[in-house]
Amino acid sequence: MRSCLIVDDSKVIRKVARHILETLDFSVDEAEDGRQALDRVEASLPDVILLDWNMPVMSGMEFLRALRQNDYACQPKVVFCTTENDIAHIRAAIDAGADEYVMKPFDRDTLHSKLQIVGVA
Repeated sequence: MRSCLIVDDSKVIRKVARHILETLDFSVDEAEDGRQALDRVEASLPDVILLDWNMPVMSGMEFLRALRQNDYACQPKVVFCTTENDIAHIRAAIDAGADEYVMKPFDRDTLHSKLQIVGVA
């Protein structure tokens, strides 16, 4: 079973994403911000991370840069899930090491296709 870490300060988004991912046979963990997410990753490296952009404590970009600086044998795939949809944000996310990008709100089919693109679905 594949594992996913959902990193989002919105409890509603985490709940919706968890439901979708569990129907796709993922085991799911959650974090409310980038700092919590780094702790979760240290405890258990997920296959894929759904990452929000704007969060308190540590933003998605700060988390992504910290994640990519670690020398994991197998880096998790990272899919940014955000309302930021301009090309500059998308380019910045990809340049920082994101594998894919999905706009909020998303549905099961959209998320599933993004997970297929990054090779984890």
